[in-house]
Amino acid sequence: MATPNFADLPADLPVPVDDGAANHLAGLRLPDVALTATDGTTVSLARLPGRTVVFAYPRTGEPGQPNLVADWDAIPGARGCTPQACEFRDRHGDLIERGVAQVYGLSTQSSAYQKEAAERLHLPYGLLSDLHRAFALAARLPTFDANGTLLLKRLTLVIDEGVVTKAFYPVFPPNRSAEQVIAWLDAQA
Repeated sequence: MATPNFADLPADLPVPVDDGAANHLAGLRLPDVALTATDGTTVSLARLPGRTVVFAYPRTGEPGQPNLVADWDAIPGARGCTPQACEFRDRHGDLIERGVAQVYGLSTQSSAYQKEAAERLHLPYGLLSDLHRAFALAARLPTFDANGTLLLKRLTLVIDEGVVTKAFYPVFPPNRSAEQVIAWLDAQA
């Protein structure tokens, strides 16, 4: 089996549907849960000052490894974590210019793997590990099962002083997620 190119998105990806699993997030005061960041610090999204943008994703691809499940591309919303992370990298300055104090990616992958991915992809922001899904459970984030592994569904949150101001869900296409946030921020200005 050939190793997929995680940076590319197939043209025929299935579009995820809004199943209502994120309807409760707008206006939610986030739970105070410690998450390990790729720089070794501990971050609580509930305690961050100013405006934060967090994009949750299932898992970035591992170089040299096949997908978690054979039909990964057929799962609506599963494929596209690396392109999404890279778009937030490329648009990071645009977000900061619009008053975003910090940007984070969030997945259930280990901090060790996330650190490798952050370095490989040259990310100017941290990735947060919710390895044991404590934050996901406390905030009731949407998840899905992939071959016995519970993963986060793709969503993006705009958080002001620990409260969710805007939840983008479902996110599609994933490589335009930061663009969607920027358009929303511009419309609020």
